[in-house]
Amino acid sequence: MAKGIEKSRENKLVVGITGASGVAYGLRLLEALRDLSIETGVTTNLLTRAADVTLKERRPLILLVRESPLHLGHLRSLAQLAEMGAIILPPVPAFYAEPRTISDIIDQQVGRMLDLFGFDWPDTKRWGEDLTKGRRKGRSP
Repeated sequence: MAKGIEKSRENKLVVGITGASGVAYGLRLLEALRDLSIETGVTTNLLTRAADVTLKERRPLILLVRESPLHLGHLRSLAQLAEMGAIILPPVPAFYAEPRTISDIIDQQVGRMLDLFGFDWPDTKRWGEDLTKGRRKGRSP
């Protein structure tokens, strides 16, 4: 269930997918959103317009930036976006979650993204959780 998101927006997100890496993360994100009954607007056009409006309306904009290595232009652009309120989330594997497959790595990143939007996807393994139970240590289900 959504938490921390206005009622009128809790079941709607815009998902923009670009590049080869974006396909793997984007498709898995769409599957996770379906599992959470979140409505996803998908488009191949107007991606930058959607991002601009998201920032203008002070809604969360999360950019999963995979480009590497980053040159000075990338760094300056990312810094400017962060100053405007965007969250820069590079897809960095979380090895504490003990991934065994590429799907595990993708699921971990998708879960981190959903956490930033305030959604609790059960497939997410978080730092400090009992990974065998999928919940934080010391917390009851």
